[in-house]
Amino acid sequence: MIELEGVPELVDPVMVAAFEGWNDAGDAASTAVAHLDREWKGEVFAALDAEDYYDFQVNRPTVFMEAGVRKITWPTTRLSVVRVGGEKPRDLVLVRGIEPSMRWRSFCNELLGFAHELGVELVVVLGALLGDTPHTRPVPISGTTSDPDLARRMDLEETKYEGPTGIVGVLQEACTHAGVPAVSLWAAVPHYVSQPPNPKATLALLNRLEDLIDVRIPLGELPEDARAWQVGVDQLAAEDSEVAEYVQSLEEARDTAELPEASGDAIAREFERYLRRHDGAGPPGAGGHATADGTDSTSYLRDNPSGRTRPPKPPKPGTDEDESSED
Repeated sequence: MIELEGVPELVDPVMVAAFEGWNDAGDAASTAVAHLDREWKGEVFAALDAEDYYDFQVNRPTVFMEAGVRKITWPTTRLSVVRVGGEKPRDLVLVRGIEPSMRWRSFCNELLGFAHELGVELVVVLGALLGDTPHTRPVPISGTTSDPDLARRMDLEETKYEGPTGIVGVLQEACTHAGVPAVSLWAAVPHYVSQPPNPKATLALLNRLEDLIDVRIPLGELPEDARAWQVGVDQLAAEDSEVAEYVQSLEEARDTAELPEASGDAIAREFERYLRRHDGAGPPGAGGHATADGTDSTSYLRDNPSGRTRPPKPPKPGTDEDESSED
């Protein structure tokens, strides 16, 4: 049963969701929603029953002490509301949780029930996958939808992905069948440095979300964190000649593939974002993460008992192995 008592009438609400686990390489997507919740002081109004959707041997509850009393926090998915003011006020319904272990269709139907009751006009699901992308270049963000009209209207790709999917793909498809406009934004995280956090990928997702829903998102210390992260990875990669060589090959492949677009819409979008910002301005689940081909992967720079694994050579631009995102 859906209880929405105490939730005020919302203005042009958009639901923004992210789930820890397979869809969340580097914790980039879940951290983005957490950032929105923190910056806009979200108020939790609902939580899904953990018993219905989670295997507690996979996602274990945690015990903590509060005023000398032991308490337990159960893995779940929570919904909160944030009010975005400004010239164009718009409210967000934030969905943040862990990818469920079971009953995915019921899980999605319950979220869609909230969306219907709150009058949500658009669902945006954030995800992050591991890809052959260098950490030294801008983070690739793919915006996809199953709706051809929405793809044309919002300058998105109509998804053609086939293969293994996670809760992000299932929720987007459930929205499509329910007649709710839905979009997925995917950040490509370098597979050789996949361990969280990845503030650079989180920042890229928030920038793309900002453009998509036409709101100005306060970024706080995130830009500085992203710069510090890149400096740290630069230093780490420089310590291993094989990794440094591999990163250079990724850079060359990326630059060659994007050369025709170097002076196109991407630069225009960045300039528009710059003007907007300066106008009057004063825990992941077990297993790997989604990759471009839908398989699992692990970090090459993470220490492991068998030593560091030599990364594979990147695909040449224009081949079937080029990076593509899941729906």
